[in-house]
Amino acid sequence: MDNINKLNDKWLTEGQKVTDLASKLSAMALDDKSTDDDFKKLTNEYNQAKAKRDQAKQALDIARANQKPGNGEPGNPGNDNPNPIEDKQDEKMKFVNNFIGMVRNDPKVQNAMTSNADGNGNAGLTIPFDQQTQIHTLRRQYASLEPYVNVENVSLPAGSRVYEKFSDITPLVGLDDEMGKIGDNDDPALTLIKYQIKRYAGISTLSNTMLNDTKENILSWLNTWIARKDTITRNAKILEVIGTQAKKPTMTKFDDVKDVMETMLDPAIVSTASIITNVSGFNVLSKVKDAKGRYLITQDVTQPTQKQIDGKNVIVISDRWLKDNAGAHPFIYGDLSQGITLFDRQQMSLLSTNIGAGAYETDTTKIRVIDRFDVQGTDDGAYLVGSFKEMADQVPVSPAATGK
Repeated sequence: MDNINKLNDKWLTEGQKVTDLASKLSAMALDDKSTDDDFKKLTNEYNQAKAKRDQAKQALDIARANQKPGNGEPGNPGNDNPNPIEDKQDEKMKFVNNFIGMVRNDPKVQNAMTSNADGNGNAGLTIPFDQQTQIHTLRRQYASLEPYVNVENVSLPAGSRVYEKFSDITPLVGLDDEMGKIGDNDDPALTLIKYQIKRYAGISTLSNTMLNDTKENILSWLNTWIARKDTITRNAKILEVIGTQAKKPTMTKFDDVKDVMETMLDPAIVSTASIITNVSGFNVLSKVKDAKGRYLITQDVTQPTQKQIDGKNVIVISDRWLKDNAGAHPFIYGDLSQGITLFDRQQMSLLSTNIGAGAYETDTTKIRVIDRFDVQGTDDGAYLVGSFKEMADQVPVSPAATGK
């Protein structure tokens, strides 16, 4: 764990250097007194810092992937139990025992939680990494939008990142004069994105009878409940950012869909793009036909349950979470991993009471969960938000007209 913390600190430090150098580059570009040599020197420093940051991130990802829950580093000679399966089970049972102790007001557990209060003064039982992994796996079963955006794990409550946006690239300038001065290229535009981790919380009621159930059943219930609530919460915040998108074409016929998909995004984005709509919108799209009577929506031959339009996956979200707007269904098209980043603090915590929040009157126990993350838009050119109500088919083409 110590090695992971050092790598994480290294990654954050190098990331801040990249941010600072990017700011200096922007300032130098606006300074008429700066020379070409100064700009080239600073650009080299920026590229070197960026490479070091990326190396640190890669090393951190590898270290995290090889980490064994409840242990130090893989292969640690000081490890008393070399069996990773037993380590994982011990960590899981320790968490369940602490959870039950918290619910039953065990003084040892309560004192431990109070002494480990976070920076906001919130005492609670911290959910360990292996359980967060299980929760993350479950979240994918509830039509989560998180897999489609960029997720960055952070250890600080606030920070900033520099993103490179897609921009128009102009050709090199021709030189008619052999002694003519060579001008500057249109270097990529850099954008500074700031994040501020926020807390999101919810309370669920647990019957006291359930506390007598098996530990595995209690753990399964807890993970499922958190995953369901967390999916809804994170989806809502991702959709809030999507809702700020200004470019909103309205589609009324089959060919409008083709125009949106083929002309309104950079080709580099189109290659990784997908489509998101709600159940009502999917119902309309599934009935649209082309000029030869073929349906607009097709099946992925390798995954029959996956629906597609022109080879682009169609993701369907419940109307309850992805709502219509004045009867118009949403049509979100693009690569959300390029356009939106979710900054995950990875500090979930639990707290319970059998006295407050109405628990005393109903002989129940209230469980509160707090999650910490932020969602920010990083490139509004990576996706667009369209809409449609009814969708007309293509005009049928007779065999005589096509010669077939």
